[in-house]
This record gives sequence, structure tokens and C-alpha cells, in this order.
Amino acid sequence: MKYVIMVSHGEFAPGLLSAVLMMTGPREDLLATSLKPDMSADDFQQNFRELVKPITADDTIILLADILSGSPFTKSLEVLSEKGYLGNTIVIAGMNMPLALTAALMKDNIDDRNALVETILSEGRAGLTEFKAESEEDKEEDI
Repeated sequence: MKYVIMVSHGEFAPGLLSAVLMMTGPREDLLATSLKPDMSADDFQQNFRELVKPITADDTIILLADILSGSPFTKSLEVLSEKGYLGNTIVIAGMNMPLALTAALMKDNIDDRNALVETILSEGRAGLTEFKAESEEDKEEDI
């Protein structure tokens, strides 16, 4: 199985998981955990260790983290390394809704690892855009 696992500081990863599930419906292959303000990095690591218990060496993981080199990122990688799963893991930092949704929906449709990574990153980048609202004054100037 291919899993998407989201990790973050605060409630970002669980909230993003909730939003993705609103779009995809219930799924067992999407997981999330977070480092909460009252937790130590070691507590987070233990939570992550419990979260990945059902995953085997035959599975693939797409790990999405809120920021590169933060505690959720590094502690998750330590656990995956201990289990020998890094070779089967795609790691992406800087997650957003389009990126997470694309990972969830496309992971089973694209077998080529590089193509999958590029698709996920492309959608994540495309989701970053400025929306400029046009005021009534702007509309009048165009006339």
C-alpha cells in the first residue's frame, strides 16, 4: 500500500488531513500527527512510531511535513530510518492543500517515482497564487 503521512507543528497536519478527507472521503491510507505545544520532540516521535506501526517494508510512504528540518520532520525521518523505510519514502517539506490532495489522489495512479514527485510538487506550487480583486474604480478605469 502507499501511504500519505502528514506531520507538523500545532494542528496543521490533522487539520489538513481533515480537509483532504472532506474531498476524498474516508481513507485508511492517509495519516497525520503533530507536535503540540505541550509535547516534547520525543513525545512526538513516540506518537509517530505508533502511527506507522501498521506500515510494512513492502509499503511506500509519502511523508509531507510543514517545514524542512523542523522537529516533526527530523523525528519522523529518524523513526523511518530505524525501521529501514527511508528507501521506500518520498519526503516533501512545505505542504499545502493542493499538494496534499494531489499526493492522496495520484499516489496510486503514477508508478514512476520521479513523475509522482513532480506532479505533487507542481500542484503544490500551482496552488500558490495571488488573487487580485478588482474594485469598482478599477472597472471604471478600463472603460
